[in-house]
Amino acid sequence: MSVKNNHKKINTEIRSVQGRQCALEYTLTRKSVKNINIRVKLDGRILVSASKSVPVDFIDNLIKQKEIFILEALKKYEQKSLEKQNTINDYIDGEQFKVLGEWLQLKVVQGINESVVIYNKEIILTVNDLNNRKRKEELWMTWLKELEKNIFINLCKKIYPLFQPYGIEFPIIKIRSMKTMWGSCRPSRGIITLNSKLIQQPIKCIEYVVLHEFAHFIHQNHSKEFYNFIEKRMPDWKERKNKLNQR
Repeated sequence: MSVKNNHKKINTEIRSVQGRQCALEYTLTRKSVKNINIRVKLDGRILVSASKSVPVDFIDNLIKQKEIFILEALKKYEQKSLEKQNTINDYIDGEQFKVLGEWLQLKVVQGINESVVIYNKEIILTVNDLNNRKRKEELWMTWLKELEKNIFINLCKKIYPLFQPYGIEFPIIKIRSMKTMWGSCRPSRGIITLNSKLIQQPIKCIEYVVLHEFAHFIHQNHSKEFYNFIEKRMPDWKERKNKLNQR
């Protein structure tokens, strides 16, 4: 992939190397620089810049050598993100929650039939006891998990027909909280795991993650062929991924 920056042509590619603990995906940009520069961004991206004279094998090995440094940086940024996101909610009127890319305001009402519904950009939480914070949290989390299940499974069913001709069986879909990945695929066991936090992202971003993980049943790496495969089926995948990384 080539992009223009003012009058200079800069070449970039997305690469992946297998470290001792996990696979590390990074974006390599070829520039007129003397040294190899490695940067870990707040959104989890690993950016590397190097001159065209440096072989990719050398850069891949350097990434492997820097694995501990990279993972520590990712863990630190993830912790900051979690501290920011995991502010204890009181579940009172006016609190905001992000659902499918939109910030919705909470409205708590008292009622016999306890429920959670979205109406006119508001989350209406009906509870018997307005002062029972634990019960309000239980209602919210139960509703949210059910929403995650419905949205994620339906998107997987929507994407699956693209892969059925390859003889791939519909996978087991698992949902859990993950620190550094939006999703993962285990082709040998027929399992796709999706990050529960994806429920905060727009549908198009979730679709990209689902397609990305399904594609690993065919290409079990992040090679050029892998991204060519994705591009043919989702031409705007880069825009979706960029929006996802902005969180």
